[in-house]
Amino acid sequence: MASHQARVRAFGAERANKLNTRLTQLYEADRLEDMRSLPGRCHELHGDRQGQLAVDVTKNYRLIFKPTEQPPPQRDGGGLDWSTVEAITILEVEDYHGQ
Repeated sequence: MASHQARVRAFGAERANKLNTRLTQLYEADRLEDMRSLPGRCHELHGDRQGQLAVDVTKNYRLIFKPTEQPPPQRDGGGLDWSTVEAITILEVEDYHGQ
């Protein structure tokens, strides 16, 4: 994983600090379900990003990740079982408005 200094160079201090906070929250969560109660709007993505999740970093930027376990755990009625996801793979930090 990139160092905090590398994130500051890549994203600027404010965004790097928020990204560091989000990464720490994800690291400290026992299960993905823990992220639902924290700021940052952790949510599942749809369309061509089906199976991936995002958490807001700043305004247009979000951290994209997916459950490491493949196939990911599913609830009986369908959809991701957040309560059993114990590991994730970070995919990217994205400006989803392309600005």
